Amino acid sequence: MNWLRRFMYGRYGLDTLSKFLFVLSFILYIIFAILRLEILLIIPLGIIGYTYFRCFSRNIQKRHNENIKFNLLIKPVKNFFNIKKRMFKDRKTHKYFKCPQCKQYLRVPKNKGKLQVTCPKCKQTIIAKT
Repeated sequence: MNWLRRFMYGRYGLDTLSKFLFVLSFILYIIFAILRLEILLIIPLGIIGYTYFRCFSRNIQKRHNENIKFNLLIKPVKNFFNIKKRMFKDRKTHKYFKCPQCKQYLRVPKNKGKLQVTCPKCKQTIIAKT
C-alpha cells in the first residue's frame, strides 16, 4: 500500500467530477452495448481515459477549478432533488409552498389553520393556509 501512496503523491486523485464521468461512461457503455452501436463504444472509453487523466494529473489547481465549475453547475439540480426528497419525507406533518417574491421554499406545519409566515430570505409576510 505504501507504493500507492508514493505513486499518488502530488497527483490530484478522485473528486466529484471524476466520479460523475466514470458513472456516465458506464451508463453510456451499457446503452451502446444494448443498442449494438459498437462504433460508439469508443465514447465511454474516451471518457474513462479522461477520468484517469484527471485522477493522475499533477496540475492540481486546474483540476480543482474544473471540479468547482462542475459543482456550481450541478448544485441547482442537487438542491431541487434534496427539496423534493424532504417534501416527500415531511408530507404528513408539513406543507411546503414558495414565497411569491423570492421563490424560496417555506415549510409550515399542517392542520394549524391560517398562519402568518415571514420569509427568512426577503422578509415578506405571507398568510398561508395549512
